Amino acid sequence: MKALKYFSVLIIPFLVYISFTSKGSLTFLPAFFIFGFVPLLEFFIKPNKENFSKDQEKAAKENKFYTYLLYITLPIQLIFLMFFFNAIQEINLTNSEIFGRIFSMGIMCGILGINVGHELGHRKSRLDQFIGEFLLLTSLDTHFLPYHNGGHHFNVATPNDAATARKNELLYTFWIRSHFSSYLQAWKLENKRMNENSRSWFHFQNRMLVYTFCNLLFLSLIFFFFGKTVLIYFIIAAIIGITLLETVNYIEHYGLLRKKNDQERYERVKRNHSWNSDHQVGQVLLFNLSRHSDHHYNGSKHYQLLKTDPESPQMPTGYPGMMLLSFFPPLWFLVMNKSLKKIS
Repeated sequence: MKALKYFSVLIIPFLVYISFTSKGSLTFLPAFFIFGFVPLLEFFIKPNKENFSKDQEKAAKENKFYTYLLYITLPIQLIFLMFFFNAIQEINLTNSEIFGRIFSMGIMCGILGINVGHELGHRKSRLDQFIGEFLLLTSLDTHFLPYHNGGHHFNVATPNDAATARKNELLYTFWIRSHFSSYLQAWKLENKRMNENSRSWFHFQNRMLVYTFCNLLFLSLIFFFFGKTVLIYFIIAAIIGITLLETVNYIEHYGLLRKKNDQERYERVKRNHSWNSDHQVGQVLLFNLSRHSDHHYNGSKHYQLLKTDPESPQMPTGYPGMMLLSFFPPLWFLVMNKSLKKIS
């Protein structure tokens, strides 16, 4: 029964379906839900501070249902991509309705594409990793995995990490710095891996090379079957999905820094190096991503097993509400810089 709550993520494709089949303000229904209804609802629902008992954790770890739920997001994402390619060509759409449908697809890319791709990309199973890569491809963010696993988790909460927001850094400049720096770092990490294995960077085992080819092939197929306009609309939707990811990156580690020891090396990653949120609605919609402190403490732990811990710095509200707050830098700095002072 505990696993069934994660089926609430299917609300997103249901709302996107309404967006793709409606006109007027209903084309923005997924955006109203994520950035309006959910943050409001989380003010009235008590955060979930409970963790599994040892027996419950063992049962949840062995329960494949949690993984199968992640698997079904791939066919859902692919079906809705095809739906989008056709729905965006509907005649007599206003510019506002077109953007509403693009934004809705962007939310699908961010939540089902990148977020689930992130979870599966941490798994040891090659099948899980492949499904994660495919989901990231549908959002044009395949470079995420090499950098996230090989760079972000290693350098998190240090100035060396592209995806850690610095104190007083604007969200809008962070988007650019994080995305493009992580892309370049992904190439460097893969080139280094090839060099260590005595291979040329131009080798089929260089993931960035393969990902680049797949991205170009994917975009070419969209252009060939649906034309230039649909291709542009899809690229905008993917950019929205990537921007949502980078906004999540921004709120997850804002202003947090690991200390250096006597040897000038950074201390190991602890649960106090990520902001945590136990607000339940955003928690289940994002597959426990908001229990981010435990995720960084043990990156291979499956989403259903992530714990809350008293030493983790706590967000004032859930992820959707914090993302909304970050869009207004003066308010964000007012709230979060005070929180930083309390934990310093």
